[in-house]
Amino acid sequence: MDQIKDHPLYRKHNIDSAMSTLWEFYKTRFVVLFLVSLVMSGILQYATVLVDFKELQTITDPHIILEKLRRLIFPMIIFSIVSLLFVTILHHYILHKPLDSNNNIFISIYKSLRYFIPYLIIVVILAFVASIAMALGLLVLIIGIFFSIVYISMISFFILPVMMVEEANIGNTITRTIRLSHSNFWPNMGWTAIFIILYIIISVVLSGIVLIPFAGSFLKTFANPQDTSDIIQVTTNPLFLFLSSAVNALTLPLFPIFAYIIYFNGRAREDEAILPRGDDDSNFRIAVEDLYAKPRPEDDQEIS
Repeated sequence: MDQIKDHPLYRKHNIDSAMSTLWEFYKTRFVVLFLVSLVMSGILQYATVLVDFKELQTITDPHIILEKLRRLIFPMIIFSIVSLLFVTILHHYILHKPLDSNNNIFISIYKSLRYFIPYLIIVVILAFVASIAMALGLLVLIIGIFFSIVYISMISFFILPVMMVEEANIGNTITRTIRLSHSNFWPNMGWTAIFIILYIIISVVLSGIVLIPFAGSFLKTFANPQDTSDIIQVTTNPLFLFLSSAVNALTLPLFPIFAYIIYFNGRAREDEAILPRGDDDSNFRIAVEDLYAKPRPEDDQEIS
């Protein structure tokens, strides 16, 4: 894609410029990003209501519980696929809308489908690698687990940007993602860790605000931990579902925006290393005299 240098997220960043750019882009495209995320969150929240978690609370036989959980594997896979589809749509919109004013969310829905299956395959591969990384992380307990989470998250941020910007196939996307994410490894890891921590803090604060209207039910459950019926009723309350979906919609667009920031930062540094230039390209202008060979010293002596 030849236009990427015109994208507002394309530049060399430091941590301050990365976060400020994320916030500015988020504000600029807030309405569309929020509405798309709200639709996705609403679908997933409503789908969870269809799963009877209350029934699980009344079962004491662990074998029956495991059997019930096995039946939930297929619905959970469907939830994950739907979530990945919306993530792909958001990535396409964030990439193409600033470069093409005619692009809209409906065009992104259609055009992003070509990337969905390859992305799904790579995510499955990454999930397998993540399970191994998490198992290894258990060897060094919490620090190892957190490092594994940050590392897998850092790599995952590069996948769709590489695929969409560079039009790479599955194999090239994997190798290119690993190469680009590791080219600036420790800053990428640090930025990812900061982003995850900030995301968790924001989510906790917003979730706490959502729970304020239902505080009575939660306090009642704390007073009587054996009675969880009030909690289950709250989680199926339409108001709670809407507020939870709205909270998810507020935070979900941050992921693809940050993904492009960390990707474009790597691309800008890579492009600069390949072809360093000043703003005015003065270092690469060719003078007319440079096209002709300079006279040899002996030629100068003959002329004199």
